[in-house]
Amino acid sequence: MAVGDTVSQEIRVAAPPEIVFPYFTDGERMRRWAGVGHDLDARPGGVYHVEMAPGHVVHGEFLEVNPPHRVCFSWGWEGEGQIVAPGSSTVEVTLTADGDGTIVRLVHRDLPEEAAESHTAGWRHYLGRLSVAGAGGDPGPDGGIP
Repeated sequence: MAVGDTVSQEIRVAAPPEIVFPYFTDGERMRRWAGVGHDLDARPGGVYHVEMAPGHVVHGEFLEVNPPHRVCFSWGWEGEGQIVAPGSSTVEVTLTADGDGTIVRLVHRDLPEEAAESHTAGWRHYLGRLSVAGAGGDPGPDGGIP
């Protein structure tokens, strides 16, 4: 769902927060559900650099890392003329235990209004893949950014 300049989505992953959290901070685990290249330094001020698909690179920095409950990072697309410039928006992820699983709530703030729809579709796509990978499954090859 997108409201103005904010995208909010929630999924349930059939694994505890301690298992799900590294899928946002460890490049090898992230590769299973999002992106083809990763340079992650998961500490406040550390680099967040993900090549989502060839030629589509997100750059920002980790703002908060509180395992296994919360991670927050700045976000934006590298390259000339991008609507969402590197580091210009913020992604906040909270993980809440739910029985033997985890509720993952993602809120992407400070997006230009014209970027909210595409980021809603993108996060829906990638969080669906996370729900499979985080539970130990194989989401299959990624068709790329929708």
